Amino acid sequence: MASPTITLVTAAPNPAVNGQSVTLTATVIPVGAGTPTGTVTFVVSGGPTLTGTLSGGTATVTASGLTVGTHIVTATYNGDANFTPSTGTTAVVVIQASTTTSVTSAPDPSTLGQPVTFTATVAPVAPGAGVPTGTVTFTISGSGGGTFTQSLSGGMATLTLSTLGVGAHTVVAVYSGDANFLPSTGTDTHTVNPGPAATTTTLMSSVNPSVFGQPVTFSATVMSNAPAAGVPTGTVTFVISGSGGGSFTQPLSGGTATFTTSGLGTGSHTVTASYSGDTNFAASSSATLTQLVNLAVSRTSISSNPNPALAGTEIDFVAFVEALPPGDGTPTGTVTFTLTDGAVIEVEVPVDPFGFAFATVGLTAGEWDVSAVYSGDANFGASGVSEYTQTVTDAQVTTTA
Repeated sequence: MASPTITLVTAAPNPAVNGQSVTLTATVIPVGAGTPTGTVTFVVSGGPTLTGTLSGGTATVTASGLTVGTHIVTATYNGDANFTPSTGTTAVVVIQASTTTSVTSAPDPSTLGQPVTFTATVAPVAPGAGVPTGTVTFTISGSGGGTFTQSLSGGMATLTLSTLGVGAHTVVAVYSGDANFLPSTGTDTHTVNPGPAATTTTLMSSVNPSVFGQPVTFSATVMSNAPAAGVPTGTVTFVISGSGGGSFTQPLSGGTATFTTSGLGTGSHTVTASYSGDTNFAASSSATLTQLVNLAVSRTSISSNPNPALAGTEIDFVAFVEALPPGDGTPTGTVTFTLTDGAVIEVEVPVDPFGFAFATVGLTAGEWDVSAVYSGDANFGASGVSEYTQTVTDAQVTTTA
């Protein structure tokens, strides 16, 4: 006949904290002689059902993942050939785990107006385990600070501000706690240094309006705004619109950068100068300047060969078109030669790449008034010359007696 038994069950640690494993131990005591064998089934309310094998009358199992609260543990000895089943109970209390909250800021120190990210990390204190949820409230002292509540994600909460004033700011991060984790607080100090001093960039042109081909120097002067002092360093980028323009970066020297060009096409060009900034001085841009480039003045001269010439002889007329300073370059277009001696002869010829225009004409005897008029082009104004005389004499006739 099987002997009765008594089952006792204990839990350790008890109470446990959230995330901590609990060891359940069942001791089966015989009422009579012998040692019970077999298995014990542990049923944890709100938790797992586990089975342990008796050894020397004792069975041990480990319960993990128990939530916060009270869990009733029922240990049932299943009996064997010599001993009858029996049951024991106990209660396991799981409490919230303690946490630590740490807070950091980056970059630290920062400069005035620079975005700063505050990061709060909430972690359980061993033997607690798991990932806390809930919110963190950041309280930041001083100018531009305030109170800001952010949600935890993966045990971390972040806050980014660019409003903090110059000086030291105390940062307090308070974790709210949740069903499984207790609240905690972390502190830090963040420093905001004065930012780069504001600057003013002034742009000027050496000559405005200018003419085509004339060198123009653009000067950008960068100065620190009061009460700051010092000479800015770095570069200035000149951006010029239109034909011959572009983007040109020049170094500052003594607070001034210059760029000289003679390649601007005729017309109106907008010009801006942008300072890059440096460690101590903030970037700035000039007001827009309008550079007007007018047509260059041209000058036309004329010559012929031969002069005088015999009637019927081909005469080479040459016009030379050039830019008058301060303009520069080689005019294009056409020259019209007009030859007058009662009759009028007009010849239009192109200007070659060197500024010359050539016309070959045979004329009758007489004093011919010759003019050469340059048409002008997109970059050069028209010009002409008219006070030129070509002398043509009758061909000499030789008589043999």
